[in-house]
Amino acid sequence: MKKIIIDTDPGQDDALALMTAFGAKEQLLVLGVTCVAGNVPLDFTSVNALKICELSGVFDVPVFKGSATPLERKLVTAEHVHGKTGLDGTELRVREKEVEPTSAIDFIIECAEKYRDEKITICALGPLTNIARVLTKNPGVTGSIEEIVLMGGGFFEGGNITPAAEFNIYVDPEAAKIVLDSGVKITMLPLDVTHKTLVQRDFLENLRKSGKNSANEAAKLLDFFERYDVEKYGSQGGPLHDPNVIVYLLDPEIYEGKLVNVEIEVNSELTRGMTVVDWWNVTNRKPNAYYINNVKDDKFFEVVLNKVLSLEI
Repeated sequence: MKKIIIDTDPGQDDALALMTAFGAKEQLLVLGVTCVAGNVPLDFTSVNALKICELSGVFDVPVFKGSATPLERKLVTAEHVHGKTGLDGTELRVREKEVEPTSAIDFIIECAEKYRDEKITICALGPLTNIARVLTKNPGVTGSIEEIVLMGGGFFEGGNITPAAEFNIYVDPEAAKIVLDSGVKITMLPLDVTHKTLVQRDFLENLRKSGKNSANEAAKLLDFFERYDVEKYGSQGGPLHDPNVIVYLLDPEIYEGKLVNVEIEVNSELTRGMTVVDWWNVTNRKPNAYYINNVKDDKFFEVVLNKVLSLEI
């Protein structure tokens, strides 16, 4: 069973990623959920993680607060997409769970040391600030990380926060550069693939008619989430960015990509956070990431639906 830590900034699509992971108990052992500022400030993202744990009936997975600000930049958030709380679209409450006293950075380091022989996989769904701080504070953890699977970047699709940059990378490009330069095995799921997993009407209806509270609440969250992309892009539905990270771990065969070099632009204000992907190997720089650009979307939604509906409540 793969041991994972989910680093996240919930976010409606993060919520569905968490629910997918929680529903995959036979394949994934979620050691903890570490929170970072991104879609909304840290106080919201950490509470949102607690809400999704309780919605999913998961009370044995600890939640930790991490970085409230990027390494060097002023925080940029995305309430225009996710709403003021980050989980607008329904009213979820926290009744039992609490955030752990340990910092997210220390928790990740502790897990890396504890599972040095077995190794851990880090699923990064938001800005990479926490992961960069871990790598900077204790570079030795790289030997304990099997892989970092992250949602971030965009090349063929351009950006979604600026013409050049995807949101997660844009928020903390310095952190993204540290992660990409770390030497750890990295898989990237950028906009190039997540824009191919647009919310489908039958998927939402299957969530609603399941009779399960968790699935019905997930449908409400997605109804709110997709209104932004439908209006902005004229698409048929909003892209489910973050669940791709979890689905990749569960069924990597439905994805296609290439091992390439990816560099992060940190100096230019015009192209800040751009993921410069050497798709055709024109620079001869050493490949540092498996960059995914295609997915069988029907299989993707099949996996997500199956795992969400397997939740107990």
